[in-house]
Amino acid sequence: MHLSKHHTDGGTRWALDEQYLPMDFTLEALLGMPADEVPGFLENQLVDDAAEGGLLAPVERLHEVWAAGVTYLISREARMFESREADIYDKVYDAARPELFFKATGWRVSGHGQPVRVRKDSHWNVPEPELVLVVNSRMEIVGYTAGNDVSSRDVEGENSLYLPQAKIYDGCCSLGPGIELGGPDTMRDLTIAMNIVRDDETVFEGDISTSEMKRPFEELAAYLGKELTFPTGAFLMTGTSLVPEDEFTLTPGDRVEISVGELVLKNEVTT
Repeated sequence: MHLSKHHTDGGTRWALDEQYLPMDFTLEALLGMPADEVPGFLENQLVDDAAEGGLLAPVERLHEVWAAGVTYLISREARMFESREADIYDKVYDAARPELFFKATGWRVSGHGQPVRVRKDSHWNVPEPELVLVVNSRMEIVGYTAGNDVSSRDVEGENSLYLPQAKIYDGCCSLGPGIELGGPDTMRDLTIAMNIVRDDETVFEGDISTSEMKRPFEELAAYLGKELTFPTGAFLMTGTSLVPEDEFTLTPGDRVEISVGELVLKNEVTT
């Protein structure tokens, strides 16, 4: 089952497998119910109209997007290279408690085909392709989407306390093109790939499997929900899996394509 959100002349509409759901359908309501009730509920909601409106980020305005850090070995190595406090990243990779941080509210999230931004006061910026968990109010994993956690490496590297500024700003995050519904077992060996094009030439490409993650998806979701409640669900980025070469930085006009399994998310970079 694939959920997508669309812009139409009559307002925003959600669709299931390319068929519009009723006008009053909301993702917030869906993520308020137990995971095992989701498939049956959706099967009874279908309408006949084919979804034709432009794609929007598969998130609602007040949803929160959180992120996990240093969950892949390559991420630990990249953070240690850029940081003046490299040992903290080495420690968190092996620690019992994962690194979790706030990334965006729904209204700040870009969708497929919409621009993502780099900070004007940063000179070293990278896209970070990630599998993004969709969790319900019970912190059960009900699906995933593709995400781009745009980051300012120089800001975070200068001082670890600057992490919020490196990660959180307008246009710092994209999700899409939709949500693949399913439990965590459907996500354990998916290919994550990223391709960056500049002036019609590929300047970076790479891929990795989610099986190389240090931590299981359930652990990340459980830690997020330890002392936080999400009555209408949440989105959790599961960590950077591919990092461009150290001399690379995004520039306006770059096109970033991220795929997670069958999902393909494309965004152009702006400032």
